[in-house]
Amino acid sequence: MSEPSSPLLLTAQTPQTCHARTAADSKTRRPGLWCYAVPWLMLAAACTSATPPDSAPRSDARGARDPIQASVIVGAEGKGMFTGAGIPPDNMPIYAARDGATPSGVEPLPIDIFTTKDFYKDRTLWTDRRYYRCNSPVGLEQIWGAYEVPLIGDDPPRTAAWGFCDRDYPREEIVSPYPFTTARDHYSALMREARSRGGPTVHTPATLPAWTGRYLRQRAKTATWFHGAILQVPTYLSLLTPEYQKRFVQQMYHYSGSNAAQWPGSYCWPEGFMRRFAQYGGARVNLVVTPGLVLDIRNAAKTLVSQIHIGREFHQEGVVPRLGPDVPQWLGETVGFWDGDALITWTSNIQGWISHGGFEFSNKLQSIEIYTPRNDGGRPIGLKQEVILYDPEAFAQPLRIVQNLDRLGGASEEEPFPIMECIPQSYPVNGHATPMSPGQTFEYTLPDIFGRPWAQIWERYHEKGMERPKEPTGRFGL
Repeated sequence: MSEPSSPLLLTAQTPQTCHARTAADSKTRRPGLWCYAVPWLMLAAACTSATPPDSAPRSDARGARDPIQASVIVGAEGKGMFTGAGIPPDNMPIYAARDGATPSGVEPLPIDIFTTKDFYKDRTLWTDRRYYRCNSPVGLEQIWGAYEVPLIGDDPPRTAAWGFCDRDYPREEIVSPYPFTTARDHYSALMREARSRGGPTVHTPATLPAWTGRYLRQRAKTATWFHGAILQVPTYLSLLTPEYQKRFVQQMYHYSGSNAAQWPGSYCWPEGFMRRFAQYGGARVNLVVTPGLVLDIRNAAKTLVSQIHIGREFHQEGVVPRLGPDVPQWLGETVGFWDGDALITWTSNIQGWISHGGFEFSNKLQSIEIYTPRNDGGRPIGLKQEVILYDPEAFAQPLRIVQNLDRLGGASEEEPFPIMECIPQSYPVNGHATPMSPGQTFEYTLPDIFGRPWAQIWERYHEKGMERPKEPTGRFGL
């Protein structure tokens, strides 16, 4: 089925997801139950209880029902649903059409992100999923073979594969269900609730929840929208402000049309705050829990350590709340408290950056994170991590990620958690990540690490002749 292109850019004033069959999308609510009729998505769980268990405290600030679970990806993906390294012997790529073909019933656009000469001029097409050949953000990221199985075809980029135009994920499952517009207000509400119950809870070593140990975050491509595989690009754009929509489409173009991805990990650049939640980074988690400090340690190209300072308060003067000097930190600074067996945290003073296959974010990004225990018949099996993201510069409204951490064992039961260091082996030479061998001499231009270095490379080497809109004053909120 062909889809008309929208002449409007999705903004906070036009927040609805561009579904292929909007007439089929209905939502009904009654007390304690939310039901979605989204037949093209083939949801694994279309109805879930909105009422928390009787043992959980009632709250207006945490514990909303989990987002509905998708069972399919948008596609195309060369390794199908497989998430590990290497190509499995029974590998089944997922796509709707490939090698220059178009899916049945879909009328392609005259130009799209693979064939355009200037994606900036195509802004009226950005909200049409056909502009991206109905691929998800991750579908575009892997199209040239970044995940080992290319789907770009024999005459790239013209022959790039298509995803499924009749699949998407509801926008209302991504935005925050809570009434707060700032992390400060959200954290204050959580603190008030804890105090109403006689808290915050002050734990001793004897009363601390036995959370110290090793966890594995669920990595399925359908586990969360933030993995980037279950939603169309226009739906993703609807979450962002106009400037950050432009930056996201720029990123998608250089994944697909120019084949010039600039992943921070390729160059051992900083990974950034949001890398903790990405599908291919931060999956193994090591928690160290003490009365005054909790460490959330994860690995990507480098080891990412979040220090949660229990019982401390932010300095409120300055650009954003902070603990130390008025200088942004790559993983921010975090305060927290206990409300019974729930750990509540607030992270601020984050350095603006980019996330692998995801959005850019500004220095104004802040997060509220709630860790709660998961049990199976009274037996502890892991934790739930509910994350609410606030960034008034980058996001049209606050966003929510819910991820499950499966417990693997205690700290003394597993092998030592490796501390990762990144040794540069590739460099941005002439606009492409280029592997270099020891002893090799070469020339390259060092970008300004605090000035969107990926964009500096794209704009210098891959956007000649394009009419790029003027950048706003300052970058990353500086």
